Order: sequence, then C-alpha cells, then structure tokens
Amino acid sequence: MTENSTGSRIADVMSAIRKRIATRALAPGDRLPSIRRFATTMGVSPSTVVEAYDRLAAEGLIRAQRGSGFYVAGVGLPPLKLAEAETPKARAVDPFWVSRQSLDADAAVLKPGCGWLPADWMPDAALRRAIRSLARSDSDLLSYYGSTQGSLALRRLLLGRLAEEGIEAGRDHLMLTSTGTQALDLICRFLLRPGDKVLIDDPCYFNFQALLKAHQVEVVGVPYTPFGPDVTRFEAILATERPRLYITNSAIHNPTGATLSPQTAYRVLNAAANSEMIIVEDDIFADFEPEPSTRLAALDGLDRVIRIGSFSKTLSASARCGYIAARPDWIEGLVDLQIATNFGGPSPMSSEIIAQMLAGGGYRKHMEELRRKLVRARRETADRLARLGIEPWLTPRGGFYLWCRLPEGLDSGDVAQAAVAEGVVLAPGNVFSVSQTAAGFMRFNVAHMLEPRVYQVLGTVLKRAA
Repeated sequence: MTENSTGSRIADVMSAIRKRIATRALAPGDRLPSIRRFATTMGVSPSTVVEAYDRLAAEGLIRAQRGSGFYVAGVGLPPLKLAEAETPKARAVDPFWVSRQSLDADAAVLKPGCGWLPADWMPDAALRRAIRSLARSDSDLLSYYGSTQGSLALRRLLLGRLAEEGIEAGRDHLMLTSTGTQALDLICRFLLRPGDKVLIDDPCYFNFQALLKAHQVEVVGVPYTPFGPDVTRFEAILATERPRLYITNSAIHNPTGATLSPQTAYRVLNAAANSEMIIVEDDIFADFEPEPSTRLAALDGLDRVIRIGSFSKTLSASARCGYIAARPDWIEGLVDLQIATNFGGPSPMSSEIIAQMLAGGGYRKHMEELRRKLVRARRETADRLARLGIEPWLTPRGGFYLWCRLPEGLDSGDVAQAAVAEGVVLAPGNVFSVSQTAAGFMRFNVAHMLEPRVYQVLGTVLKRAA
C-alpha cells in the first residue's frame, strides 16, 4: 500500500467520525466505536483507525481515556460544524472584510478583489525544485530554530539588491522576518505606544489600518495623488498633528498604482526630518516596476526611513519571508523583539526556498514574464471595465491593481456585497480609505479579471444598484 493510499484511508476514517459528531450521532461525552470494530466497519486496518483517532485527539475533537477508549471531547459545547455556508457570511464592509472573503472562500469563488496572483502565474517548477533541494539539506536546517537575524545566504542576496539601489548597508542593517506583515508589526511594537499618531495615505493598503487598530494608535490620513501624498496637506499635518510614523508604498502604490515623484519624495523627506517623524517604506511591489523609480530609503540612506518588504507577491504566499532594513541600533532592538515574540528569525526552510529562488537568473526571467503578462492584463481589464462605465483613476507603470471609479452614484460597498452573494469577491473603495471618502472607487486585481463571469456578475450588480 502506498503512502498516499494510507493517508487517504486515515482521512476517510477521520471524516466519518467528524460526520457522526456533526450530525449528533455522537454527542459530547459519548464513547467512540472500538478500534477493532470501527476498522471492520470502515474496511481498514486497526492501525489506520489508531492513527486517525490519534490525529483527532491532537485536534482536540476527541480525547483518550486510559483503559477505556476514546470519547468525544467538549462536553456541553456545540458539535463540530462541517457544512460550509453557500455564500460568505455577511458582515460590515471594513478593512477585514476583503481579507476574510478572499482567504476563506473556496476555489469556485472568483477573487478579483484579492491581493495576490493566480497560482498558475507563479514559478511552480522552480518552487518544486527548491523544495526537493531542501529535502536533501542538513538535518539542522530541517529541525532547528532560525538564527536571530535570519538566513545569511538570503541576507547577502538582499544586501546586493539594496546596493543596486544605491543603499550602502551591511549585515547589521538587515534582518529577516516571517512575513512583511510581521516586519511592520515588529516596527509598530518597537516604535509606538497606545495613543501615538500614525500617518497613512488615503487611500492605502487596508491591512495597514487593521494592524494599526490592533496597536491602539490614532490613525491620520493624508490624501494621495498620482505623484505621492498631497505634499501641502502632508506638511500641514506634520505641523499640527506631530505623527510618530508615516507608512507608505513608494513604488506602485496600493491600491492606486501611483508612483512617487522625485519632487514629492524630497519634500516628504524634508518635512519628516523637520518634525522628527520616522517613515516606513513598504517596497513589496518594487519588482513589478519596468524600471526603478524614486525610493525614500535610497534618498535617506536608512537614517529615518525603514525599508520593509517580502516576496509573497512575486514568488509564494505560502513560503513566506519578509525583511527589515534600518539603522543598526534599531535592528538591534527589533531583533530582541523578534526573539521575544517569535523566538528567533523566520523559518529556515522558507528562507532557504526564497534564497534559492532569488539566486541565479531564474527570478529575473520570471519577473520579466510577469510584467509582460500584466501589461496585457491591465490593458484588457481597462477596456472591458470601460464598457461597464468603470474608469481607471490612472494607468499604473506596473503591478496588478487598477484603482477605478464606478459610474456616478454607485456605492462600491453595496456592489461588493451584492457580488459576493454571486460568488465574486471585490475590493470596495472605503476599506482603503481612513476618511471614508472612496465609496465611488473599487480596486481590481487584473490577473484575476480574465474570467468572463467576473464581468457578467459586475454588469448584473451594477444594473441592480443603478
């Protein structure tokens, strides 16, 4: 019997027990069938049932009682609910809404509101090679905690990329994190206290708002233009509000697709220096640019600008690894904080996979192909949306987002709620807006807009909402 067939039989036994609990054939406190009797019922070996029961016990669904057998756990608790709702549960359209809908929806649901590329656009063959190579690695890599600053091989590659931007940095300027989100979370833990003020773009990546809410800080928004933040408003906010931190995307801004101009960058840095504000530059979309644009971290030299990034958008959202580039004294404190919250750096296995993917010319060729595909997808999406009366705010230089204005009078939150009932997850404008002034906008992921049914559903819900 193969390993796959054994695993399938174990899964079948587990599924049968879960179904009995869900249908109340087995209630909390009830004794499960004996191992030998259930093996006969299922037509499997007793050892298969033992493994299935042990896994269910590890999940907390059942419990073992020495000398007596296995019992359904959680007396007084409702049984496990297996049946999935036909449509995602309705809830307020807030910065968590798109994330929950996109992450939890099944494969049949279309997700033009999500923040990642389709799986078949990613370097699947190269990932598999890296994983096979990983399986042949030393036991230390497969078993031990990560070092406090993360894989030296991956840090060397990242330092080389920083040097190409003109950023002079050494090993003490850089640390790896589990994800880009964790990088920002560590920075917030390190620099902020409840009640501090944090400046973000309006609109901005919605998870910035969600994370800052968890840190109990006061969020202030600055209007975003096709060239970066509205500098006049930016300078006025710094003078009156004195925010501790400014978080932004310089390259291919999320959700607008805008790119920071050199003139705006210089004024932003001067205003930040005068007010002693720290800037966090999230560079996660940088590799989607056809050629590099202005970077705050490069102009500042990692003095009061902190660079963060990851490869979840370009390589894999499963094998995740992020990084922080900053002043050595800040890196020292952030490393201690990561030890306290994560006991070491990111997974050595994930770091090794990313390092192998970045080494050599394969990553460069992969990104060139992605950029070509996205040029076509942006053009096709813009043309098809225009037929529905939906117009892009601007034409981005790269990336996979189009920030679009809906026909006059429509609320994108209402449109998104109607679409999700039809199996299409959209990203309505106000989830990105601190001031809640983007109800007439929607963010579309062009890589997920190639399915005709997206436009059919969009057309239907727009007509209903008109």
